[in-house]
Amino acid sequence: MVTQENVYSIIAMLTPGILQRLMDERNINEKEASNLLYYSELYKKLEIEETKLWHLSSFALYSLLEEELETGKITWPEEQ
Repeated sequence: MVTQENVYSIIAMLTPGILQRLMDERNINEKEASNLLYYSELYKKLEIEETKLWHLSSFALYSLLEEELETGKITWPEEQ
């Protein structure tokens, strides 16, 4: 069972893929990618176990982040 305490371990496994994709797609450095991710609304929601966003793949999370960065909005998955 995933708890709030161990959701951070799951996030730690997901974020490298998201950061790498940000760097590759946007041609930015790691610091810039980190700022985009860690200050996003998506990341704020990802940190909350109850949102269940941690069960999505890094690819799916990246897509949600791109939507947020491009439009300022996120179309949350059905579970939201």
